Amino acid sequence: MTKGGPVTISNYEEVAIYPLDPEVKEQLLTEQNECCFIWGPKDHWAVGVMMSYVWRDGSFWLTATTQRKRIAAIRRDPRVSVVVSGKGTSVGEARTVTAKGRVVLHEDDATKEWFYPALSERVLQAYPAMDQLREMFTQMLDSERRVVIEVVPEKWITYDASKLMADSVQAWAAQAQEAAEGASAEAGDP
Repeated sequence: MTKGGPVTISNYEEVAIYPLDPEVKEQLLTEQNECCFIWGPKDHWAVGVMMSYVWRDGSFWLTATTQRKRIAAIRRDPRVSVVVSGKGTSVGEARTVTAKGRVVLHEDDATKEWFYPALSERVLQAYPAMDQLREMFTQMLDSERRVVIEVVPEKWITYDASKLMADSVQAWAAQAQEAAEGASAEAGDP
């Protein structure tokens, strides 16, 4: 719902008035483990792929190997976007977060040592009794050409459809009330 006052919507042209509350945004980023990672290649035709991520210390952490075209692209231009949906989380599918940010590439062992196990845990969280699987996944990540991608957000775009729906219900009720009052006035009722 819009903050304070009467319902002000009459159409859906301006949905920026329905951002996620900060605690819901944080919950979504922490619960979800998959995002759409978007970058700009040489031909300037934006490309996005679904990737697993870890949300830590205010950054998105992902990984790829250096032969992937996205690595050459982000070395050329580190400006990227990350889109996270609430689908499959307790936050609900009608909530989203988009972050515009810049990439910092990490190739150091210290980053890889914390990140690979953290990513394994996030990706395989549905299999809590599979410690051996997580260990094997972590080992497989540790390859020669692999780098860690940190996306440091600079701008946020969030959306909470539950707020839009709450305002919509109020707007529809107000329209129904106005119609009923109009019909009553036409019929001559006081």
